[in-house]
Amino acid sequence: MRDKTFPLEPIEKASIDELRSLQLKRLQSTLQHAYAHSPVYRAKFDAAGVHPNDCQSLSDLAKFPFTTKADLRDSYPFGMFAVPRAQCARIHASSGTTGKPTVVGYTLKDIDTWATVVARSIRAGGARPGDMVHVSYGYGLFTGGLGAHYGAEKIGLTVVPFGGGQTERQVQLIQDFQSNIIMVTPSYMLAIADEYERQGIDPKSSPLRIGIFGAEPWTNDMRVAIEKRMGIDAVDIYGLSEVMGPGVASECIETKDGPTIWEDHFYPEIIHPETGEPVQDGEMGELVFTSLTKEALPIIRYRTRDLTRLLPGTARTMRRMEKITGRSDDMMIIRGVNVFPSQIEELILKRPELAPHYQCVLTREGPMDNLKVVVETCAGMGQDSIEARAAAKLLQHEIKVYIGSSVEIELRAEGGVERSQGKAKRVVDLRGK
Repeated sequence: MRDKTFPLEPIEKASIDELRSLQLKRLQSTLQHAYAHSPVYRAKFDAAGVHPNDCQSLSDLAKFPFTTKADLRDSYPFGMFAVPRAQCARIHASSGTTGKPTVVGYTLKDIDTWATVVARSIRAGGARPGDMVHVSYGYGLFTGGLGAHYGAEKIGLTVVPFGGGQTERQVQLIQDFQSNIIMVTPSYMLAIADEYERQGIDPKSSPLRIGIFGAEPWTNDMRVAIEKRMGIDAVDIYGLSEVMGPGVASECIETKDGPTIWEDHFYPEIIHPETGEPVQDGEMGELVFTSLTKEALPIIRYRTRDLTRLLPGTARTMRRMEKITGRSDDMMIIRGVNVFPSQIEELILKRPELAPHYQCVLTREGPMDNLKVVVETCAGMGQDSIEARAAAKLLQHEIKVYIGSSVEIELRAEGGVERSQGKAKRVVDLRGK
């Protein structure tokens, strides 16, 4: 049984022409549904002078207005829904740390669709019949935990619904239950690896075979570091609550070359972040999604703020997107230079004396923005040791070469950077305080 694999769905092997035909049919239906049943979308379409009947080809989607997080907040809580609230089987919401939360609803059919794409993602990540999935994404209003949970159950796997926190107990149950797959943020995977070592257990000896990581940007260098440390295959799952949740796209274990977008349910575009104009496949820009099968909250041209590019399919017919390593709203502008936390992370990972636990702290002195990188030393190395200070000096030099201005490096001992039990907080902006 352990050597068997799950079969692919027919749509994963369909021709490009078959896929595009299905997309157009579903797109036209989604536009009609949104216009007929969501007052917000009807008003947006009317204001833009477009009607669902104007969509006669996939390229016609560019005529329709964008949806942003502000639209969902302005219509809080249920104003954008295209079904009566009583027909929603579940409500999820963002944390709302910067204002009102964005609220999303799901019909029973939406829940089944979501479970289907997550199940497809887990299978693409290398799951086998009989595997046990340890879910360390947070449960509750955050879509990660329940999204992973329903998908793993849908494909017939055994689920351990742990959630975040209690890291010591997480390690205990992974070992005792012999879990094969873990679904978690990459930053919290590092905390679990730290706990393995604290308990005197070699992380490579864990029963885990696959890590399916998402909910935050992470680099290929981070993938290599986690795989080497844990002895697992690390694959990227992508999603966001406004579009569905985890499972919008996911990497295939046989290629690990960027998440494959499940294009039968989500239509991707890349636009120029400033002009909003669509760009060609292969060009960098901002990722935009339109849902093709959602009932409760159809989403039309949602601006994700994630920066990437669309690439041809490899392991599947459907297109891939380059691994997300930055968001337009995570970008730091340091003395006129655009910097992403992932770029700092890549430089940290080059220094074996430093651990991949870090934060970028932004302050302002007069008109000048300053960046301080707070980073831990690796396990067993003192922050005042010659080796650690030399590594910090090299890191400071490499960052200066990269961005053209000096930064401060603050070394902290192991455990000195706050651990995240969910999405890592990589940027601390103190400029307005």
